[in-house]
Amino acid sequence: MAERLPLQGRRVAEVLATSTGGVGTHVRAVLPGLAAAGADVRVCGPAATERLFGFTAAGAGFAPVGISTGLSPGADARAVAALRRAAAGADLVHAHGLRAGLVAAAARRRGRPLVLTLHNALPELGGALRRVLRLVERATVRAADVVLAASGDLAENAWRQGARDVRVAPVSAPPLPAPARPAAEVRAELGVADGRALVVAVGRLHPQKGYDVLLDAAARWAAGAGGGLAQPPLVAIAGDGPLQDELAARIAAERLPVALLGRRGDVADLLAAADLAVLPSRWEARSLTAQEALRAGTPLVATRTGGLPELLGDGAALVPVGDAAALAEAVTGLLADPARARSLAEAGTRQAATWPDEAATARQLVALYRELLGAPR
Repeated sequence: MAERLPLQGRRVAEVLATSTGGVGTHVRAVLPGLAAAGADVRVCGPAATERLFGFTAAGAGFAPVGISTGLSPGADARAVAALRRAAAGADLVHAHGLRAGLVAAAARRRGRPLVLTLHNALPELGGALRRVLRLVERATVRAADVVLAASGDLAENAWRQGARDVRVAPVSAPPLPAPARPAAEVRAELGVADGRALVVAVGRLHPQKGYDVLLDAAARWAAGAGGGLAQPPLVAIAGDGPLQDELAARIAAERLPVALLGRRGDVADLLAAADLAVLPSRWEARSLTAQEALRAGTPLVATRTGGLPELLGDGAALVPVGDAAALAEAVTGLLADPARARSLAEAGTRQAATWPDEAATARQLVALYRELLGAPR
């Protein structure tokens, strides 16, 4: 008789809120591993996430549940009702992110395990809204049977908020495809002349990503603080988001050497063509962009924040958050010293080899679900 699969006959609901990047990418990445373990998985989230990430193409069912990124009592009540219906038959619910966790906790059926993965820290807000979000965070992490944290600082905060069981569970980036175009072709498309450096940033145009600081650094290069470079590097930013118009207006007004590329499907091509990648974020856990850069062998300058130091080790140059001068100097220092840049890229490749891949991440979830659910029925 064939051995039963570890999650055979188990029904699992994966829940997420509005996502255009890391959370949705992570959920889709673990679906094949869960299905291979025998789980019947249904993803519950906004309809736009299915269109963007294709959960059903990865073997899961999908139920639209309108969980937004912001607190809204009326919308949240509708989301709770929708999730109760969508997850009615689930043996276990796994919520990804604080907003999804809040809705999942409110929709919880007695005796059904709830897992919460924390992917991000609370935004830096002040006043009453910050206090409300802290209360929501505390109630949500306390409701979960197990909290998975994408980085050590998130785990420490969950313990402080009174979580019952907290475990660090790294979120792995799916491997990028091989570059489809020669670097010279990509650089020509971006208008990068021979001898000029190309610096690439990838990520949503959102305050968390620190692009205002990156533009401050670009302004220093444009003003002649190029660290011995013949001309300032071109900064190409791939991503869309709420700061699109604001950033574009500043780039035009100050004539900064920065190009906003919009959302791109050729990140592998961009990283392969770049002399350097930069991640100026105010906070990150396990940035997918940072993982992609190191795996691509592209030297990376990033901020020393959140989970980045533990993720990157000595495989990237780290600078203080919000320090445009330090960011500018780190970038130009590497661009002016190709040997040091190559050495950093090699260290990054070695560091990337220590990270768990998608299959290992899925196996961790399978083991956790089995722990909470017991043996297959």
